[in-house]
Amino acid sequence: MGRRRGVMSESLKYELAKELGFYDTVQKEGWGGIRARDAGNMVKRAIEIAEEAMARDNQRS
Repeated sequence: MGRRRGVMSESLKYELAKELGFYDTVQKEGWGGIRARDAGNMVKRAIEIAEEAMARDNQRS
């Protein structure tokens, strides 16, 4: 069995890291270098983005 694929695309993760201000850490140390709080904020922001997209989709139907 292969490695489990992440839910977030790499490009989205990098975009969120830039937006949340820890992109430099990711570049220097990789994803393992970020704090648990940063990882949590990244997930929270991804959920907000998904909810905004769903709300927009629902307004169109």
